[in-house]
Amino acid sequence: MSDWAEAGEASWLDDELAAQGLRDKRLASRLRRLLDRFSSAPGKPIPAACADWAATNRFFDNPRVTEHAVLAGHFAATRTRFDSAPGPILLLQDTTEFNFKRDAPEKIGFTKTVNGGNYKAGQPNTRTLCGLLMHSSLAVTTAGVPLGLSAVKFWTRDKFKGCAALKRRVNPTRVPIETKESYRWLENLRQSIELLGAPERCVHVGDRESDIYELFCLAQDLGTRFLVRVQTNRLAEPPQIETAFADRAHRVFDQLATTPWSGFHEVRVGGSDGETAQVRIKFAAIETLPPSASKNAIPRKP
Repeated sequence: MSDWAEAGEASWLDDELAAQGLRDKRLASRLRRLLDRFSSAPGKPIPAACADWAATNRFFDNPRVTEHAVLAGHFAATRTRFDSAPGPILLLQDTTEFNFKRDAPEKIGFTKTVNGGNYKAGQPNTRTLCGLLMHSSLAVTTAGVPLGLSAVKFWTRDKFKGCAALKRRVNPTRVPIETKESYRWLENLRQSIELLGAPERCVHVGDRESDIYELFCLAQDLGTRFLVRVQTNRLAEPPQIETAFADRAHRVFDQLATTPWSGFHEVRVGGSDGETAQVRIKFAAIETLPPSASKNAIPRKP
């Protein structure tokens, strides 16, 4: 390895570990060596990347090695890069599953059940996967340059029950958001703002699972912005002009259906042949109403 490469390796490690939360110098030194080995062997299992597996195992078993202590330096480095990057920053939220094979999955926790095909007699074969889940927010510039994680939440399920099974027992809209697993979307939004300190520059991006009314309210309260993929056809205040849906309750999809297209955008989807797709774009300001379970809440304007 050249002197320049070694200097670059040391530089990024110094940046990531400048504010690490391990007070024990030996643990901090071990973390630095682990990061160095992981970065030089991306994609390899931990035993293959680490020459001294026994010492590595002792590091992870140490009760002082917590996720917050390990990630403290990275969060601080993300904040530094955020401050240096101009313009709005996208905070991409999503969940990652870490699945492991264990004879006793209850010792780790469950992630979900999957369809394993059918037995010879035709009965369905479902398998339970065990492991951990991580919900993270990745800060990215509008040019696509990653700045680092701004929030992360790890958890595991004692027992997995699908949404369909849950809905048969209780109406999800009647359950407080704080008791739901989907509360992680709000937690990450709040944690990101606390770390970065500039809510007006942040745009929180999520898929359909983030279409949560309480998230809209929290973003407005914190003075930040969001971009989510709509899943729920919510009730909305009627527009000022008459529409074809004037004789029934107004909903978001109805108003969007009557909104004219604003333009087109070309998106490259192919490889070297340069294949593109044309995306039609429309937008409208719509005042959504609270869900029926939150009828006393103040209407918001996302």
